[in-house]
Amino acid sequence: MSRVKAKTPSLCTCELLTKEIVSKSLSGLREIVASCYGPSGRLKQLHNGVGGSICTTSSSSLLFNNLSVTHPILKILTTSVQNHVSHFSDCGLFTAILCCHLIENFQRLNLSSATVIKVSNHLLSLCTDYLNSETCGCRISVDFSNMKTLHCLVQSILTSKPACLLNKKEADHISTLILKAFLLTIPEKTNDFAILGKSLIIPLKGERVMDSTVLPGIVIEMPEVQLMTFPIKKLPSNALKVALFCISMSGEISDSGEGTLIVTYGVSLENAVVDQLLKLGNQLISDHVDIVVCQKVIHPVLKQYLHQHHIVTIDRVGISLMEPLCEMTGTQPIGSLNFISPTSYGYVKDLCYTNFGSKPYFHLIPNDSTVCSLLLCNRNETSWNELKLTCQTAQHVLKLMIREPLALLGGGCTETHLAFFLSHKVISVPECVLKANDCTQTEYKIVANAFCNALQAVACSLEHDKGKILADRKYGHFWSVQPDFPPNVKWQDLVSKCGCGLCSNKEELNWCLLQSIHSASQNSPLQQPTNSLKDHLTLDCFTAKLHGLQVAVETASLILDLSYVIEDKN
Repeated sequence: MSRVKAKTPSLCTCELLTKEIVSKSLSGLREIVASCYGPSGRLKQLHNGVGGSICTTSSSSLLFNNLSVTHPILKILTTSVQNHVSHFSDCGLFTAILCCHLIENFQRLNLSSATVIKVSNHLLSLCTDYLNSETCGCRISVDFSNMKTLHCLVQSILTSKPACLLNKKEADHISTLILKAFLLTIPEKTNDFAILGKSLIIPLKGERVMDSTVLPGIVIEMPEVQLMTFPIKKLPSNALKVALFCISMSGEISDSGEGTLIVTYGVSLENAVVDQLLKLGNQLISDHVDIVVCQKVIHPVLKQYLHQHHIVTIDRVGISLMEPLCEMTGTQPIGSLNFISPTSYGYVKDLCYTNFGSKPYFHLIPNDSTVCSLLLCNRNETSWNELKLTCQTAQHVLKLMIREPLALLGGGCTETHLAFFLSHKVISVPECVLKANDCTQTEYKIVANAFCNALQAVACSLEHDKGKILADRKYGHFWSVQPDFPPNVKWQDLVSKCGCGLCSNKEELNWCLLQSIHSASQNSPLQQPTNSLKDHLTLDCFTAKLHGLQVAVETASLILDLSYVIEDKN
């Protein structure tokens, strides 16, 4: 068919990249994202203009998935953050806030974008080298023989999402369960490399958070109608044979497409299908199968026939459980109703049924498996959805810790520490660095100052109640003071411990307002705390935050380097 309207050429413009338009667009996004940051972050309700479900969250993944942005700069930024979150799950808000501040600060400088990009990339390399060094003052090693640090890391992730509606006791309980589930996925015996198992999250909405628990194996919700037909005969105490089907066993006839289905006169399709299913049932009985699991639906006649022979049937398990079931039982999914290979069967140690809340469940207990089920409870659907997402983030972060057992200080302390580190580092920049970046000493320090201000601004985003933000010049940590504090009081009397919990107010640390740390240069290098409170630390995933820092700087550099936007409006 010919086009109704002639195709127009793509539109090439630079109007959308003016400082005023970019700054206005970025500030709007930054305010939304920054207001969600941290344990006291504000929740956002997201819904479209034509109705549909409402999403209440402060998580970056849900926030950016439900935000509709039209400006090309914002599209680049949000896509970069979403890509980061898809690979690391954590530090999405940190990445977005830092990127926004970097772009806004760099645009205010009266310097060429080429100079700003070169210097900012060099500053990024200084940060990454420092964070990867043994002398880094905001990095701690994670010892897997001591669960305290891992518990602090998981609890920091949970408490950073207020929509989970967890109190301190509940957060501690869920953190313990996440750690327990994670340890159950680690195989006891490994060769050169270990393959982690699966930790499944089972929803129990409307129940007490403290009723959440972890069970080895797989828990599957049982239909109430099946509860009455559960075999009365006790299953054998040794291993139970399992058959796992990945096709429908409902007896439906597959779609013939455009072809023709020829049926012999007098033949009943329904009876023929039932006969075929009963023939399959006889084979399962003769093979001494104890449990039949089907991804889809099992025909009621076949169900009843198998139940009469004391075989348990579990259907409608869905595709998401197929891989964990294969891993736990050792079965090979059966995709035919005509032939079953003897090697397709697997085994479980036992099968029982139990109640959680008001629902009955099958519990498949493995012999020796790295599959477990986290039965996750919360008060309502909104808080449960946020808690599930947060638990998945924590599980992913724990897996990242195996590769790189390191953590960064949270609560804003890493950002302020890096700002102090850079401010001391750029007091005297070597000539070779200036020559490599094609800039003067003054230009380098101007960009460094904007970079440090962006790091500080991320830390300041943790304060949502108009309190004062302090930093100490000894360790470079973040301290928060409640608003409306009495006058003529020492900073030491207003603070108890820093944002990460590593430092206390027991020593004079030479506090100053965070926003003014560049009013006087940081002449002396930072020290590492000796007397520390290590029981209740706020921590961030090292791998995720380091990558988030790199993504923020690189995305800011990419946006600063844009000159034109080409749009196809056909």
